[in-house]
Amino acid sequence: MSTPRHRCRLAVFADYHQFYVWDPETTGRQAPEQWSNQDVANRAKVASGVVVVCPIRNMTVPVEVGIWNLEPQVVFNAWQHVIEAPLPTKGKIEIHECTGGSHACFAVEAGDYTVRALFRGLDTLSEDGLDGKDFYEIQIWKAPCAGLKIIRKWD
Repeated sequence: MSTPRHRCRLAVFADYHQFYVWDPETTGRQAPEQWSNQDVANRAKVASGVVVVCPIRNMTVPVEVGIWNLEPQVVFNAWQHVIEAPLPTKGKIEIHECTGGSHACFAVEAGDYTVRALFRGLDTLSEDGLDGKDFYEIQIWKAPCAGLKIIRKWD
């Protein structure tokens, strides 16, 4: 099994139940504002140069990010919700809070990337929605992806 060339663990404030994986140049630091019920159910939204990941908590959540040379192997049954989405970039990938700032920035070769977001612990949310043992892993590798794909869906 290969290892990522970059990896970091972050604590990201998921204000409005979202954070961004984006190329700040491509997006102009602007995330999508129009949302459908399907986007909410998908727990993700894609626009040019941005993948919006939607955690179940509107709080600070643990996120692990890895940049890989090749598609990493995953046991999908170990995760409750999995999406893959395209991310074109001019050479920078950033993990950014919705209403806050940047948490990590990676210099990468320009081109088309796939972002895979894996969710688990979604059934551990407290009654008030403030606490939980939810966890999010973001895997990124250089390869084209033909639109948002829901690999595994949690309702």
